[in-house]
Amino acid sequence: MNNIDLKDKLVSINRITKVVKGGRRFAFSALVVVGNQIDSIGVGYGKSKQVPIAIKKATETAKNNLFKISLREGRTLHHDVLGKDGAGKVLLRSAPSGTGIIAGGPIRSVCEVLGIKDIVAKSLGSSNPINVLRACMKGLKSQNSPKLIAKRRGKNISEITKKKQ
Repeated sequence: MNNIDLKDKLVSINRITKVVKGGRRFAFSALVVVGNQIDSIGVGYGKSKQVPIAIKKATETAKNNLFKISLREGRTLHHDVLGKDGAGKVLLRSAPSGTGIIAGGPIRSVCEVLGIKDIVAKSLGSSNPINVLRACMKGLKSQNSPKLIAKRRGKNISEITKKKQ
C-alpha cells in the first residue's frame, strides 16, 4: 500500500500534566486514524513531550496497523452492527444512498477516512475518544459480507441476499 493515497485525520490530543519539584511537566498524547478512502483503515496512538512528535508517532502507528473493511456498494455497511470495547459502545447502521455521515466525533473521522458515504451512528457508552474508536473498529471488523457468508455456507450469493420487490 502506498503512503501517497492515504488520508490521515487527527481525532484527539490530550495533555498530561505531571507535577514535580520544579513545577509542572507537560506531555501530549495524540489519536490518529488513517485510511485510503476505499476500504482500508488504521488507528494509531502516540505520546511525546511535544504535540507534533506525538501526532507523527500516532500516524506512523496507524499506517503500520492498516486492515481492510468490506463495504456494500463502496458507500455503506452490509448490515447494522453494535461494537463493544470496554465501556465504549457504538451502534453503526447502514443507510440508503444520499443519507450522508450522521455520526459525531471519532466515528465521523473513521467514516471519512474509510470512504463510508452513508451511515447513521451513535455512541452509547463511554465518551472517551479512545474507547469509542476501539468499539467502532471492533464493530466494523465484526460485520460479515454476503460473499463471506455464502462461502461459509457453501451457497451462491444470490441464494443468501433477498431481492427487493
